[in-house]
Amino acid sequence: MSSTSRWQDASAGLSIAGLLLPEAVAYAGIGNLAPQAGILALFAGLLCYGLLGTSRFAIVSATSSSAAVLAAAMASMPGGTPGHRLMLTAGLVLLTGAFFLLAWLARLGSITEFIAKPVLRGFSFGLAIVIIVKQLPGVLGVQAPGDVPHLLPALAAAAGRWNWSGAALCAAALLLLFLLRRQQRWPAGLIVIALGIAAGQWLDLPRHGVALVGAIDLALAMPALPRLTQAEWTRLAELAFALALILYAESYGAIRSFALKHGDAVAPERDLLALGVANVVAGLIQAMPVGAGYSATSANEAAGATSRLAGLVAAAVVGAIVLTMLPLVALIPVPVLAAIVIHAVSHTLNPVALRPYFAWRRDRLLVLAAIAGVLLFGVLDGLLVAIAISLLLMLRRLSRPSLSILGRLGDSHDYVKLALYPAARAQPGMLILRLDEPLFFVNAERSLHLARAMLEAHGAQVGKLVLSLEESPDLDGSSVEALRDFAGFARRQGVRLALARLKEPACDVLRLALRDLLLRQDGAPGLVLSELSVAEAVRQLDGEGQEK
Repeated sequence: MSSTSRWQDASAGLSIAGLLLPEAVAYAGIGNLAPQAGILALFAGLLCYGLLGTSRFAIVSATSSSAAVLAAAMASMPGGTPGHRLMLTAGLVLLTGAFFLLAWLARLGSITEFIAKPVLRGFSFGLAIVIIVKQLPGVLGVQAPGDVPHLLPALAAAAGRWNWSGAALCAAALLLLFLLRRQQRWPAGLIVIALGIAAGQWLDLPRHGVALVGAIDLALAMPALPRLTQAEWTRLAELAFALALILYAESYGAIRSFALKHGDAVAPERDLLALGVANVVAGLIQAMPVGAGYSATSANEAAGATSRLAGLVAAAVVGAIVLTMLPLVALIPVPVLAAIVIHAVSHTLNPVALRPYFAWRRDRLLVLAAIAGVLLFGVLDGLLVAIAISLLLMLRRLSRPSLSILGRLGDSHDYVKLALYPAARAQPGMLILRLDEPLFFVNAERSLHLARAMLEAHGAQVGKLVLSLEESPDLDGSSVEALRDFAGFARRQGVRLALARLKEPACDVLRLALRDLLLRQDGAPGLVLSELSVAEAVRQLDGEGQEK
């Protein structure tokens, strides 16, 4: 690495340290934890990913989404003493890291593909709204606990007790943050915090009812496993799986976006290892869960980072600030921290990311369901509802049987859909069908019932049938049974059947399941199984080729 690159990384690390420290304190508040939990998570994420990760831009620390999910998860656990709840939080973070490590061992780098992109984007949009709304009680100086549907009416009912000094301070901090956003190399967060502390001392904000962060006890406990019951570990494992899925989806999305932008290679399994180790360390030192947040990663790239050294420098700078100026953090006004959180999640509220789904008229319901689910049912339940709706819509779409009749185009060997190519001609005495969706247990019976109806509609003029299964990479038991029944029906009708474009797994299972149908009773060729083209299957039915 050249001296110029090292200087760029040092400059980037210094710049983003001013963003990361106030965000760490603010995100701890979102997670209903003491500020030190966010600061310790910052060290665990930056150091572990800096040593083990792959992305030169990713900044791994506590994120707004992980903080919100953590708060929702802990709210679903039975109450207890503050010490016991801290052990529950540590257990949740530990198990989250363990799931990352298990996914690394199983090479499950593509696990986030189980969440559809519209669901993830709608979830992020709704989560940003939740996070912003939950900052309002601290800004306005009123007590209004609960989820969004209950919090907003409670805030409205307390309108007469709103602290307008806090609201004005938050608005001024937000305005300054957005103005400083254009100067990516400036530590906007530190500048706003410094001005907030100065304003707090000058105006004596506590006298006006504006709360301060308060003293931070950054005592580092010895790493230890939480002492929990088996029932508590079991419940935490369920919550940790959801948290790991959300964290990795967010982290991999940020990592992959900047890798594609700069032509860098991605190594999902290696990043799973780095995130797993970072969260295990965070759990052992009773810190928050960590992931690669988009806003911090974007700020690191904009600051000129060229390698993971920038993250390590940021950790060193934050450490120096904590060792020398930690008492000043206690003087930060709560509305200023709220402004930093709102600014950090504001990029997620950009509707541009959602616009394509409405322009394409695809997955609009998924986007709206994800947003509404988070707002109405909470963070975890809302995500599960959106995922369930996406799976149901997919099954509904795939369950609709769709068959195309194919014909030959000119003198070529191409067989195309007759409805789209009027110049194509059907083969005399032969019906060629293509299943347009993968064949599986939901649609197998209905699809082959439709094929049977088409065969019966053509009557005695059809003596040969080709069924193309090119969309089915493999076949489950229900599909094999349905195909066996269909092949038996075709034989009883005196129709020779060929199954074309079979993928290797599907062909292998059909050879076993339909062995008795491959030859007729007179020893002549019966059912044809072809891994080749429709044209080859036609030749085999015509006796011009040998069965593959």
